[in-house]
Amino acid sequence: MSVFKKIMTALRGGAREAGEAIVDANGIRIFEQEIKDAENHMSKAKHELTNVMAKQMQAGRELERIKASITEHENYAGQALEKGDESLALEVADKVAKMDQDAAEQQSAYDNYASHADRLKELVRKSERIIKDHQRQLAMIKTTESVQKATAAITDSFASTNSKITNAKSSLDRIKAKQASFDDRLKASEELDDELTDKSLDLKLKEAGIGQQSATGQSVLDRIKAKQAK
Repeated sequence: MSVFKKIMTALRGGAREAGEAIVDANGIRIFEQEIKDAENHMSKAKHELTNVMAKQMQAGRELERIKASITEHENYAGQALEKGDESLALEVADKVAKMDQDAAEQQSAYDNYASHADRLKELVRKSERIIKDHQRQLAMIKTTESVQKATAAITDSFASTNSKITNAKSSLDRIKAKQASFDDRLKASEELDDELTDKSLDLKLKEAGIGQQSATGQSVLDRIKAKQAK
């Protein structure tokens, strides 16, 4: 295969894929329009069926009229025979024979209309069942799509919320770490200051009861009592 043919094949393949992507993206809209088109065709089919049934009725009425006329003229021929006028009876019989032919043709037309109408009725009933089934399917897939979109929105919202929560927690952890670092530095500074000013040693001696002790209320009272006793 030449390079040009390969390029053309690739372009056709790309066009097909693009077309399929468009169809997939608009699947519900296309399906809904196809149902609408089927409904329009069904409306036309019913109109045509009505015309066929009307012609069947007309053929039936014409057939009944011819049969009634045949019966009437057969009676006329019989009356002519009763009067001995065979020539008139034969003339009437000739007319009856022609009407018999007309009746046969009209019967054939009526049967054809009836057969065609029955066939169309069955097709209409079948098509209506299919259309109604497709309408139910359309309602279900629309509902499914709505639920899926809602689910996707909730999922996206939840994911976004989780992301925000994660970000907030990260910010909180950074703040806590910063505060803990500040407290550690403050405590280290205080310990260093105590060590440099001998406060740490004085505190240890005081706790051990060694060296000068701070005056207490009891020690002051004892001192006053001692002065009074002198």
